[in-house]
Amino acid sequence: MKSILLIGLGRFGKHIAMKLDEMNHEVLAVDKNESRVQEILPYVTNSQIGDSTDENFIHSLGINNFDVCIVAIGDDFQSSLETTSLLKEMGAKLVVSRAARDVHAKFLKRNGADYVVYPEKQLALWTAIRYSSDHIFDYVELDSDYSIFEVAVPRAWIGKSVQMLDIRKKHHLNIVAIRKNGRLHPEVMPDDYFSSDETILVIGKNKNIQKCFHL
Repeated sequence: MKSILLIGLGRFGKHIAMKLDEMNHEVLAVDKNESRVQEILPYVTNSQIGDSTDENFIHSLGINNFDVCIVAIGDDFQSSLETTSLLKEMGAKLVVSRAARDVHAKFLKRNGADYVVYPEKQLALWTAIRYSSDHIFDYVELDSDYSIFEVAVPRAWIGKSVQMLDIRKKHHLNIVAIRKNGRLHPEVMPDDYFSSDETILVIGKNKNIQKCFHL
């Protein structure tokens, strides 16, 4: 369990709060909009109404007590930047800030953000890749070169085993799991045979995945 300060309770911040609640973390949620704070109460340990660009207000929160500070402000970049800077100045251990554009990310990192997330950009990339092919069921980008794809079993693979296909040697990819009837099976054995009602999760270089599965 971690102690997390969440600043900014728009749609993005609300979804973060709900997930952190599901994971049983302690969350102090902050926003200057009272209605947003009221709406988030069922999902957080505590909440405060206040301006995160106010140095006295931020100091009153006890920044050193939090394992992670998340700045989820999305409608006011200046406030996001000032909040990020104040958190770091007051000794925040880890600051994660939201950015809408690359130029925002540069300023946030220069002013104290340890990590920057792009919810709109990341979701846009996922949507473009996920729905540009009938064979892709999910996609996780690990870095600019490597990803994990969940794809349909190619017709040519049906009835053949992992060992027979030897995609590690032929395509430089690794099968990390097989999903069947909605259940994930992470222990993939050499003598596992593929069927048409399965999907597979593969990890490797993007160019190798695209070539292997004709994406």
